Amino acid sequence: MSASAIAKLQDPPERISRNGVLKTTIVVERRKVQVGDRQLYATTYNGSYMPPTLRVRPGDRIDLTMANRVDENTNLHTHGLHVSPRAPADDTFIAIKYNKSYRYSYKMSINQPVGTYWYHSHADIMSAAQVAGGESGIIIVDSLQHYLPPSLHHITEHTIALKDFQVQGDSIKTHDLDISAPTHRTVNGQHNPVVNIRPGETQLWRLANIGANIYYKLHLPGIRFHVIAQDGIPVSKIYAQDTIVIDAGARFDVLVQGGDPGTTRLETLPYNTGTGGDSFPQADLATVVTRGVPMTPAVVPTDFVPHEDLSKAAVADRKYVTYTENAAGDNFFVNGRMYDPRRTDFTSTLGTVEEWTIRNKSDEQHTFHIHTNDFQLMSVNGKPYDATHGWYDTVNILAKGEIVIRIRFTDFTGRTVLHCHILQHEDLGLMAVLDILPPSGKTGQ
Repeated sequence: MSASAIAKLQDPPERISRNGVLKTTIVVERRKVQVGDRQLYATTYNGSYMPPTLRVRPGDRIDLTMANRVDENTNLHTHGLHVSPRAPADDTFIAIKYNKSYRYSYKMSINQPVGTYWYHSHADIMSAAQVAGGESGIIIVDSLQHYLPPSLHHITEHTIALKDFQVQGDSIKTHDLDISAPTHRTVNGQHNPVVNIRPGETQLWRLANIGANIYYKLHLPGIRFHVIAQDGIPVSKIYAQDTIVIDAGARFDVLVQGGDPGTTRLETLPYNTGTGGDSFPQADLATVVTRGVPMTPAVVPTDFVPHEDLSKAAVADRKYVTYTENAAGDNFFVNGRMYDPRRTDFTSTLGTVEEWTIRNKSDEQHTFHIHTNDFQLMSVNGKPYDATHGWYDTVNILAKGEIVIRIRFTDFTGRTVLHCHILQHEDLGLMAVLDILPPSGKTGQ
């Protein structure tokens, strides 16, 4: 099919904060909608497989009413935002029943990092099914571009939200998922849309893996990705990559620059998560057409946004987390125990820095994600990690691998969770509860 016959990339509609507040409603319902090139029943937010982007600024408040019109419990998690884990904010222990509503209110810090985040279901034991069915969307915290040189403040910006689906009859498959089974990849819910760029033009692409389980290894022949933020956190030094592995739940904000006139493709290369894991084949995601009046390529800076380095911080406690699974691969364990929301597995103290060692004893890759606070990746398999781009909220752990992170607990107390963001693994036990406690003698917030 020629590029002219393919639909142009459509960025999702936006709900934008006004005067420091974003007020919106998300309705969860089962509908037959356009998904890629076909009409399928999906679990939708506001009647769409690719729901509105929530666009806010640091210090804003998000007042969001979720109305559940499906016959199973659901809820909402604002993935990566530094907000309270207590109700009515990012409390993932909430269960919104059929035909009921819940009013969330998230107050962000003025120091909230700017970049790309996302929102999705975090319902216990059902998050994989609900996200696979369509329950996910994008959050953007402005203004990442303003850290760039003035000539790049108003560049074209695109959301590249990666969602995939498997088909069962006339519906998106949600239960009994085989992660390695053939799946349909979409960008913003579209199949292989066209992205236009002028020769030499610089654009900001927000790459976000907002599906349930799979990995992407992105490649754009002839064009490099200049990474300016990871998981919504600006890097202190911009770096360039020919390929980017985006594990489940992760995001990268990148600059791309148009090359010579012509057509190429944004593709995901083959990727395998280990002998006990899953294999994902090559797939074309979008057609990139370079045409129009050439522009002089901008000089991409190296230094970007200074960030705290915890390598010299005083460590108040050290914790050890071990991932294991049974031989059948249908039960997963954190430190030998499957997830139980009634049990507290770890406690930490507000205002302290801790060092965590996370070991993956299985024969497949897993990811590590923690709510409420992001963290600095210190080492991977014993090798020190580059502090200039070491901050994340979700990282991959190789089979039989180990990572060490440091995390500072700031602003909020309360019960929250850590887990593998391959949501099928999370639902089958690979999650634990963390309780962030106030300093001795003080009350929580």
